[in-house]
Amino acid sequence: MAEPSGSRHRSLYKLGSPPWKEAFRQGCLERMRNSRERLLNKYRQAGGNKPGRAQNTFLVQEVMEEEWHALQSMEGCPEALAQLEELVDLAVLEEVQQELIDQEQSIISEYEKSLQFDEKCVSIILSEWEANSLICPVCTKYNLRITSGVVMCQCGLYIPSHSPELTEQQLRACLDASVNEHSAHCPHTPEFSVTEGTEEKSSLLMSCPACDTWAVII
Repeated sequence: MAEPSGSRHRSLYKLGSPPWKEAFRQGCLERMRNSRERLLNKYRQAGGNKPGRAQNTFLVQEVMEEEWHALQSMEGCPEALAQLEELVDLAVLEEVQQELIDQEQSIISEYEKSLQFDEKCVSIILSEWEANSLICPVCTKYNLRITSGVVMCQCGLYIPSHSPELTEQQLRACLDASVNEHSAHCPHTPEFSVTEGTEEKSSLLMSCPACDTWAVII
């Protein structure tokens, strides 16, 4: 169980010098780690790092102010509060600020790499679908076959279509349209599965756990 913030600060104070500089630094870094989603939301709202734009910080100032107020609100440590004034030192604040900027950029860099990986996966899936053979979107290994409106795959996929005239070209068009529509508002790779539909007929379902959307393909 995590130690309460106030207890953490008091224990650091008892460890010796310089207690509050290290308490402030550690508190800021912990707040930044725990604010990953808040940081990424601000990053996405700002449109990300666009070419030619100076590097921005998104949460550093807020994190420093929040931790500063948390230290000031501590009770029962008058000696500690007196030493807290030592933090009003630009060199100390700039050092902590730079550490937070580095941590913030590390979180953003990890997020961007994840997006690039997802975009690459989507590109591969689309390229495979555009090839002569229609790759099964569920297993992404074997080719789909459509016989008399029944969609089948070597992986075990078996979907009697609602349209006996369904062709590979029509199914490919449905898949392309669904994936492109999803990619327009979400950068993550969608998933495909077979689910039971009405009247005990199976359906091909596209879903995305990242944006919580889904669509029935056939």
